[in-house]
Amino acid sequence: MTPQSAIEARDLRKQFGEVNALDGLQLDVPAGMVFGLLGPNGAGKTTLVRILATLLEPTSGEARVLGHDVVREPLAVRRQIGLAGQFAAVDGELTGRENLEMIGRLNRLSGAETRARADELLKRFELTEAADRRAAVYSGGMRRRLDLAAGLIGRAPIVLLDEPTTGLDPRSRQELWGIVAELARDGVTVLLTTQYLEEADRLASGIAVVDHGRIVAEGTASELKAMVGGSVLTVRLADPDRIAEAAEAVAGLAVGEEPHVNPGEREIRLTVSDPSVSSEAIRRFDARHLSVVSVELQQPSLDDVFLTLTGRPAEEPADTPDSTHTPDTEEAVA
Repeated sequence: MTPQSAIEARDLRKQFGEVNALDGLQLDVPAGMVFGLLGPNGAGKTTLVRILATLLEPTSGEARVLGHDVVREPLAVRRQIGLAGQFAAVDGELTGRENLEMIGRLNRLSGAETRARADELLKRFELTEAADRRAAVYSGGMRRRLDLAAGLIGRAPIVLLDEPTTGLDPRSRQELWGIVAELARDGVTVLLTTQYLEEADRLASGIAVVDHGRIVAEGTASELKAMVGGSVLTVRLADPDRIAEAAEAVAGLAVGEEPHVNPGEREIRLTVSDPSVSSEAIRRFDARHLSVVSVELQQPSLDDVFLTLTGRPAEEPADTPDSTHTPDTEEAVA
């Protein structure tokens, strides 16, 4: 482990039956930054978080948190981390304050320190007015904020956030983004898993793209976008029944890959090396009497990066063998 690494994984593997949730994953997360793990459901993100949180043991390989091995030193690891998962793990029968104080005592804080820390976090997460109401009556965004506050009560230097904004409304998502940015300013190392491209682009200083249990690319958002090269031409058609014909018409204009077709959105996306290609695309559509609703030429996004690397969008469910719905398989493909 390098001196400045907060989290390290070496050849990390986790197998559930015949499903390889992690397949030789390699990762280094520098201390004091927000690091994003970007990938669809089934990529292995949640399995990695559970291993780092000592909730699962790897099949093989090694993982360390601030130098502590997650298998041999689980208690030391737990003292270094805060954890917030995809679903708020709060007790609905307790008030917000009681939830935080309970977690504080479990973290072996004194009674006075627990009360002071709970008051501090209730204020920080704008929950003071609701502090003495049962958590069961909280909105989804409030429960998620309370869950994140509980993960921070022990002042952990590392926070693991597993898709923390999944299912939240836009306002609640923006609120959580502000909290993550605040953690970064405080020097906390944040490992953020997400399938939301905007979230990774906005929050993370470093991003790793995860697919089928492996890191397939890593860098800053700008570095990853540079991997695509050129510009991205997006065309939306009027007639969804002719989208395959339209894709065939412009296939020769794409750089390095076939156009990506989204029938539901009546959309075709392709990477082009020359902006003037958009005029040629329109000419070809006119020649086939294909009606076009809109044409856009943009710089590559993280979605284009993911399409280039994996052949599918990040927010599209992965093609994983989860039809048996056994508990182990569900964990493997989460």
